[in-house]
Amino acid sequence: MSIIESFVNMLNDFLWGYIMIILLIGTAIYFSIRTRFLQFRKIGEMCRLLGEGASKGGGKKEVSSFQAFCISLASRVGTGNLAGVATAIAVGGPGAVFWMWIIALIGASSAFIESTLAQIFKKKGKKSFIGGPAYYIHDGLGKKWMAVLFAVSITLTFGLVFNSVQSNTIALAFNDSFGIPNYWIGIIITALTLIIIFGGVHRIAVFSGIVVPFMAVTYIILALGIVIFNITKLPAVISLIIENAFGINQAIGGAVGVALMQGIKRGLFSNEAGLGSAPNAAATANVSHPVKQGYIQALGVFTDTLIICSCTAFIILFSDLHVDSGLNGIQLTQAALSSEIGSYGGLFITIAILFFAFTSILGNYYYGEANILFFTKNPVVMLVYRLASAAMVFWGSILSLGFVWNLADLFMAIMGIINLIAILMLGKIAIKALKDYSRQRKEGIKSPVFHASSIPEIEDKIECWKDNDMPKINTKDL
Repeated sequence: MSIIESFVNMLNDFLWGYIMIILLIGTAIYFSIRTRFLQFRKIGEMCRLLGEGASKGGGKKEVSSFQAFCISLASRVGTGNLAGVATAIAVGGPGAVFWMWIIALIGASSAFIESTLAQIFKKKGKKSFIGGPAYYIHDGLGKKWMAVLFAVSITLTFGLVFNSVQSNTIALAFNDSFGIPNYWIGIIITALTLIIIFGGVHRIAVFSGIVVPFMAVTYIILALGIVIFNITKLPAVISLIIENAFGINQAIGGAVGVALMQGIKRGLFSNEAGLGSAPNAAATANVSHPVKQGYIQALGVFTDTLIICSCTAFIILFSDLHVDSGLNGIQLTQAALSSEIGSYGGLFITIAILFFAFTSILGNYYYGEANILFFTKNPVVMLVYRLASAAMVFWGSILSLGFVWNLADLFMAIMGIINLIAILMLGKIAIKALKDYSRQRKEGIKSPVFHASSIPEIEDKIECWKDNDMPKINTKDL
């Protein structure tokens, strides 16, 4: 093991063992209590709002709540669901799945808070609204240094490190299916990345907008079909998950702690609840009240982990390949799916992960670019970032699986800590917005409208939501 790997592992153990795990779970529990467990109480309202957003759609220069939900869900469905779940099971055992469920169930409250804050503090862009943690930290807390620190951390995490995870997953998948050396895949992906980020993004965006949702829906249908086909095995698999999460033998051997840590890490990588990435998409939505998007993003956490990740976990556990096969990551998922539907299963996963991971590389890059523009417009800085992003794509393709995920965990922790501290400090504003929304719903208003004046202490800190900016309430909504 190199000095760099040893340092990354040591820092990773410190941040996750003493800071991130406590902060992540503590914040989720705190907001669950403060919102009176809205993630369970308001499931019906979340689904109603999602349907409302889908029926209304978005205009040429605006993004609907449903479209923002799809944007964030598209970024979630992919490597985390296919490779991350497999890694969690391979390293932490079946019990890791249980802790993925738990972090999703309580973490949905943190997702609600951060996305509601992103809506409150959003700004008007040229084509749509823009916002995210950097904006609510800067305007809400008045701490420019902290906002810049977050902007830098999300740039490094998504634009550089997470892209190494994506390219590593693509390289392993193609190596397993076709025997192509990792470095050749790395060279091809890096070249394509450079071509696109230096000018060809429009066509790939249109292409991705069609192909990625299709692949995601196809995978979800396929996975659900396999689960239904193996429904008689499901009780035994669920029992195995719970037993490994709490079993006496596992507790004695320390496996419970490993399962808990792997479940939380891989769950957070997939659903991003509290991480601070999804609010960037949530802020773009054009809604009449910030709480609406908070509800919808909380529903996204459930959709990602409780449905999609669970299906992947069940397929792997049905196959029993996690026991003695020695496989890990995307290769374990490929083998498990192949055991269910034949060799076409592994090929499908290879093609799917190519689209999922490559479009994630581009999406992650633009997450970074948008946040760089938050603190500087220097073209030299942008050029360095673009070259560094492409270099990480190649480097990730030839690195070991374990090191790539450890590096992702480290930077994910740094970014998450900044955002979690911020939403703890600003959470009361989101809670007041929630009370305003609930009051209007109790008064019989079907589609509540938010006004900046309803929270006087922040009225002069936010750009949108002024009385003269807000739409008039339709009498049909009363």
